[in-house]
Amino acid sequence: MKNSFSIMLILLMSTLASIAQKKPFILGEIVELNSVELSEKRILNIYLPDGYNVDDSIIKFPVIYLLDGSSDEDFIHIAGLVQYCNFPWVDILPKSIVVGIANVDRRRDFTFPTTLANDKRDFPTTGSSQKFIKFLEKELVPYIESHYSTDTVKTIVGQSLGGLLATEILFEKPEMFTNYLIVSPSLWWDNESLLKRKSVLMDSSNQQQKNIFIAVGNEGVQMENYAKL
Repeated sequence: MKNSFSIMLILLMSTLASIAQKKPFILGEIVELNSVELSEKRILNIYLPDGYNVDDSIIKFPVIYLLDGSSDEDFIHIAGLVQYCNFPWVDILPKSIVVGIANVDRRRDFTFPTTLANDKRDFPTTGSSQKFIKFLEKELVPYIESHYSTDTVKTIVGQSLGGLLATEILFEKPEMFTNYLIVSPSLWWDNESLLKRKSVLMDSSNQQQKNIFIAVGNEGVQMENYAKL
């Protein structure tokens, strides 16, 4: 009797397995971009909004460039948040392409050279933000704009060291992006030297208008440092 029940159970499971069909759950595309500026290949995780059609060049979409955009970092939940904000019953964000830039060495890419001996000792690979900014400006953004249906609105999102890099771009090359979302930027880097720079945004002849959102997590950071922004 027990053997008969086992045989029936096996037959039932086999039947159910033949009925069920598995398909991959696709969140976006993975692109490997060879960077001359960085002398390495970089992985891009790209989310395409609902309704995006590779053959339709008429409908254009804004692009969100996400630092710390690896699949095991911020890409999945930011892409999900963008999708949620696009739902008709929410509708607080235009349908957008999300480009997550996977990290290789974020300390190297997101920091400018430090004058502090302790930082040089503890973080020996740091100080190459200018190379990474050139990668964004000369390689990544042109690649996205030439391979995807994009409009002129570009947003950069960075947190922590990524927020430091986004702030450096805002100060030095604000024309690169339309919107800046900066979360808990590591402005302590190099004894807060970035805060002492004069931004081109402060130039009286500068006519650029940017949307800037800055948020600070409850991380024990002194708030007066951020008031200087």
